[in-house]
Amino acid sequence: MTTKLSLAALDAVKAKAGVPSYDRADLKAGIVHFGVGNFHRAHQAVYLDDLFNAGHDHDWAIVGAGVLPSDEQMRAKLAAQDFLTTVVEQDNNRTGAHVTGAMIDYLKPGDVAGIVATLADPAIRIVSLTITEGGYFIDPASGVFNPTHPDIVEDAQKPASPKTVFGLVVAGLKARRDRHIPPFTVMSCDNIPGNGEVTHAAVSGLARLFDPDFADWIDANVAFPNGMVDRITPATGAREIGIVATEYEIEDAWPVFCEEFKQWVLEDHFPQGRPALEKVGVQFVPDVAPYEHMKIRILNGGHAAIAYPAALLDIHFVHEAMEEPLIRAFLAKLERDEIIPVIPPVPNTDLGDYYKLIETRFSNPKIGDTIPRLAQDGSNRQPKFILPSASDRLARGEDVVGLALVSALWCRYFAGTTDSGKAIVFNDQNADRLQAAALAAKEDPMAFLALSDIFGEVARADLFRKRFHQALKTLWEKGTRATLQLYLDGKLGE
Repeated sequence: MTTKLSLAALDAVKAKAGVPSYDRADLKAGIVHFGVGNFHRAHQAVYLDDLFNAGHDHDWAIVGAGVLPSDEQMRAKLAAQDFLTTVVEQDNNRTGAHVTGAMIDYLKPGDVAGIVATLADPAIRIVSLTITEGGYFIDPASGVFNPTHPDIVEDAQKPASPKTVFGLVVAGLKARRDRHIPPFTVMSCDNIPGNGEVTHAAVSGLARLFDPDFADWIDANVAFPNGMVDRITPATGAREIGIVATEYEIEDAWPVFCEEFKQWVLEDHFPQGRPALEKVGVQFVPDVAPYEHMKIRILNGGHAAIAYPAALLDIHFVHEAMEEPLIRAFLAKLERDEIIPVIPPVPNTDLGDYYKLIETRFSNPKIGDTIPRLAQDGSNRQPKFILPSASDRLARGEDVVGLALVSALWCRYFAGTTDSGKAIVFNDQNADRLQAAALAAKEDPMAFLALSDIFGEVARADLFRKRFHQALKTLWEKGTRATLQLYLDGKLGE
């Protein structure tokens, strides 16, 4: 028999899972978080829950917020269980569940007045974001804020009724300035190089479109610390809900599954204060960039590298991809030969050892991470996780056989069928034009590289074009398995 998750049911739940040791009634809001998805609830919310359990900083609880239709679904499910979440941590040798209570409210999406009023509350000292790589209105090729995006243009024309996260953040900051309330810190928790700087560009850039003086005030007064976040967190489906009900006897409408490992590295730039997260394992450093490069290139780049060959070979789970000798060896060679050599040194870190840890994490069979999740949103992920390594190698006059192969595998994937002929279901906002370009590239490989907003200068490099052409031609003629083997044998493109 299951117990429906709620504050009133925690005594019953604790027989099977950990529960908060603090009284939720004692928590007070200090953070508004946009993007209450699985990663946030497995990462930032867990760190705060650990801190509250240790008896510290109970005035830093989270209030959720969002702008998408899916956010309303999440809000309704979490509200029905008092904003509690069952987090199931699964390592190769251990599994455990605990209930987190760091979130105390979730603002209704679309309630602009209510969200702005909460952002203007002096108690709110941090506004954090997990809105995915594609949510920052970045031009993929240049990597800079795009002020011409229709959603940004609309918010600039109607700043009193914003529809984007950044429009709401700007409105909240303006309300604070008008009332002489110090501005909150804006903290990105997304996998983007220089995520604080990118967030600053979006917030200030939007404000500058309609009030340049206010944009200057933002530049001078608002903090945007850079940070690196890491925890593999798959999507929640019927499988995960069923496991929580069967193994832990908890009825949770949206539990979170994740690996045991987690990491958070932050620049310590919080003028209005911050929770003492260093007490629960967060690293505060002067410069996040080295850690960021390491994680984004090796882990996120690794995910992007294995996603498409695995999909083309009809592999569903990430750990199954790592059990395929060709994919495991492909990833190891790509990382060792092309990715790791262009990563700057990281304090007190051996990059080879870091990759071994990543390899172990990818091989974890318990968390059920999927290839479709890794393959989604490639038009935003490739320019951030793969192409920068290619650009660095080209600038140094070094070869890009493996990195060009990753792009060719992505192109082959967007032709729409696996090697066995099964249809591929895409999850990318640019899917239509990607597929059109991928189909045209079967005859003219340059048709895919012509997506200049994605490939940028990399596609203009003769060596990258040559390697991409060779790889894509081989994929179509010989298939994925044979192409990977040729790469491993050092014969791709000969």
